Amino acid sequence: MLNFTDVAIRRGPRLLFSGATFSLFRGEKVGITGENGSGKTSLLALVRGDLQADAGNFEMPSQLAIAHVSQELLATDRQAIEFVLDGDPELRALERDIEAATAMTEEASDDGTRLGELYARYAACGGYDARSRAGRLMHGLGFTSMDEARAVREFSGGWRVRLNVAQALMCRSDLLLLDEPTNHLDLDAILWLETWLREYPGTLLLIAHDREFLDRVVNRIVNIEHGMAHAYRGNYSAFEEQRAAELAEQSALYTRQQREIKHMESFVERFRAKASKARQAQSRLKALERMQRIAPAHVDSPFEFTFAEPYKLPRPLVALEDQSAGYETHVVLEHLKLTLSPGDRIALLGRNGAGKSTFMKLLAGELTALSGTRTEARDLRIGYFAQHQLEQLSAKESPLENLRRIGAAQALRATEQELRDFLAGFGFRGGRVFEPIAPFSGGEKARLVLALITYLRPNLLLLDEPTNHLDLEMRQALAVALQEYSGAVVLVSHDRHLLRTVADEFYIVHHGRAQAFDGDLEDYAKWLADADSTVSAPLERKVETTQARKQRKREEAEGRNRLSPLRAAIANCEVELARLAQERAAVQSALEEADIYSDGAKERLRKLLEKQARLASETEKSEATWLASTEELEAQVRKLAIR
Repeated sequence: MLNFTDVAIRRGPRLLFSGATFSLFRGEKVGITGENGSGKTSLLALVRGDLQADAGNFEMPSQLAIAHVSQELLATDRQAIEFVLDGDPELRALERDIEAATAMTEEASDDGTRLGELYARYAACGGYDARSRAGRLMHGLGFTSMDEARAVREFSGGWRVRLNVAQALMCRSDLLLLDEPTNHLDLDAILWLETWLREYPGTLLLIAHDREFLDRVVNRIVNIEHGMAHAYRGNYSAFEEQRAAELAEQSALYTRQQREIKHMESFVERFRAKASKARQAQSRLKALERMQRIAPAHVDSPFEFTFAEPYKLPRPLVALEDQSAGYETHVVLEHLKLTLSPGDRIALLGRNGAGKSTFMKLLAGELTALSGTRTEARDLRIGYFAQHQLEQLSAKESPLENLRRIGAAQALRATEQELRDFLAGFGFRGGRVFEPIAPFSGGEKARLVLALITYLRPNLLLLDEPTNHLDLEMRQALAVALQEYSGAVVLVSHDRHLLRTVADEFYIVHHGRAQAFDGDLEDYAKWLADADSTVSAPLERKVETTQARKQRKREEAEGRNRLSPLRAAIANCEVELARLAQERAAVQSALEEADIYSDGAKERLRKLLEKQARLASETEKSEATWLASTEELEAQVRKLAIR
C-alpha cells in the first residue's frame, strides 16, 4: 500500500534520515518511533503529501481517503459536534448537495429523482446515524453531552486537541495518521482510544511515546535512529527484543548491556523481598521484571541520570489531616488524609477533572487549603513538576544559565563543567547547553524542567504528567532513575509503564474524595467501565451526627497511633533485609570461586555453606515480619481512609 524506496528527508541543511526502504500493507497498524527530532513527523508529512522526499521514491495508491489530526487549534464559534462532523467530508458534501437539490426541486417542480439518489447515498454512508457517531467519539474522548453544543473557542487548548482527534476519527478513512494523540488525554480516554484503534479497519500510522499504548495497538514498528529508518514485525515489545539482539552484536555495547542487566536485576531482587500480596505490588514486580528484560534495548540511550541523594530524609515528610481544597468558594476535594514518608510511591488515578492536579497543587503548597491541618517536616524540600512550569522557564536563557540561576538561588556552588556534565544526562550536550531555550521543543523543555527540579535534591517529588512530550528513551530513563530515588514520589500520569514500574500504592480521586485503591491498573480499567463499581461506594459522602463524628475522630487518632510502630518495624526490616542481601551476595561470590572446592578449602566451604543456610533462614524470617507489618499497615490505612 505504501512503498518507500531509498527515501531521504532533510529539514533545511540537516539530513533526518536516508536509505529508507520498506513497504507497509493495507490494514497494518504501524507505530513510528525514534527520539525527538529524528524525523517521525516529517515521515507523516511525506505520506500526507505536505512534504516531498529529497531522494528516493515514495508511492501509494491514488484516491486513498486520508485522515489526520490537524495541528491548528482554531478558536471558532462553530458548535463542537458540528466541528467533529466536519471530519467526514463526503457526508458534508452530500448534505450540501441535498440542500441545493431540495431548493431546485421546490422551484422547478422537479420529480425529485436527483434528490432521491442523494438521499440513498446519504443513507449508504451512514448519514442518519452520523450525529450519534460523533457524539460517541466525543464521549469516548472525555466530553459530556452538554459539551456538544458549546463553541470550539470555549474549550482550552488541550480540549481543542481532543476535538481535532475526534474530527480525524470521524472521517471514514482508508489511512489514518496520528501524531502523539495521547499527549492531551487522560487514562480513561487512552483506554477508549486503544479499543477504537484496534477495531479500525484501515491502515494506521501512529507516532506515540507510550509503550503500552503501542503494544496494544500496533503490529509493526518503523524505527528512526542514527539517520536510518527500519521496519520491524510485531509490536513495540517485539521491536525492543529485536533491537536488543542487534545491539548485542556490537561488541562496544556488550559490556554496558551486561552492567545494565545486573543493575535492573538488583531492582527486581530488592523489590521482590518487599512485595506484599496486594495485586498492585505483584503488578509492579512484573513490571520491574519486564524492565530487566528490556534494559539491553536501551543501552545506547542518550539519557542517563540519577536523582541525587536528598540532603535529609525526615520521617514523615508531610501529613495532611482532614484538609479540603478548591478555588474561592468552590470545594473540589475534602476530607483529605495523607502521610508521606521517604520511600513512598503513590500514584493518583481518576477521571479528568476529578481533582488530581488540585491535590498535587495542595501537596506542593501552591494552593492554600480551605480547611484542615498540614504538618511539614522542618527539612521538607519539594520538587514539583507540572506543565505550567514549562512556560515559566526563562526563554532567553540557555539550559546552562537556567541551571546556574536555580542553583545560585539555593546557594549551590558548582563549576561550569560540573553543570554541563549534569545537563548531559538529560540530553543537553555540546553547544546545545549555550543556546536560548525559546525555540526548544516541548520535550526538550520538559527534560530541562526535570533537570532543574532534580538538581535541587528534593526529598519529595510531585510529578504531574511528567511524560507529556518526552520520547520513549527519556521515559525509560526516568522510570529507571525513580527506582533508586530514596525520597517520596506522588505521581499523576497516563503512561501505564511508568505507573506500573514506580507506584506501590494507588489512590482514586473521585466525587470530591481521595481513597486508597487496593488493585492494579487492570482493576482500575474495570472500575472505569463500571459506574456502579464497589470501589466507588466508600467514596460517597455520608451524613453523620456530632456524636458519631467525635467517635470517628477518636478511632482515627487511635489508628494513627498504631501506624507509627508499624512503620518503624517496616523500616527496621528493610534495613535488615538490605544487610542480609549484601552478606548473601558476598557468600555467593565466595562460593563461585574455583579454589573453594579444592581439598585444602573444605573447612572454609563448610562454614560458607552453613552461613548461606543461616542467612537464608534469617532472610525468610525478616521477610515474614516485613510482610505481616506491611499488610497490617495497609489494613489500618484503608480503615482510616474509609472512615
